[in-house]
Amino acid sequence: MNATFRVLVNDLQQHSLWPTFADVPNGWMVMYGPAGRQECLDFVSRSWTDMTPRTVAELAAS
Repeated sequence: MNATFRVLVNDLQQHSLWPTFADVPNGWMVMYGPAGRQECLDFVSRSWTDMTPRTVAELAAS
């Protein structure tokens, strides 16, 4: 199966692997892709280094 995906990101900077056949849900934007599954997973590994949601990280920093 040669499915293609996108990497989506929401306002909290959470990432999601999303198939290209599905509509992008409200509150999410495309950050990478379309590409193969492994390419998208590699992108997520490189770019989402802190899984703490943005609001929690901001509170911890203050």
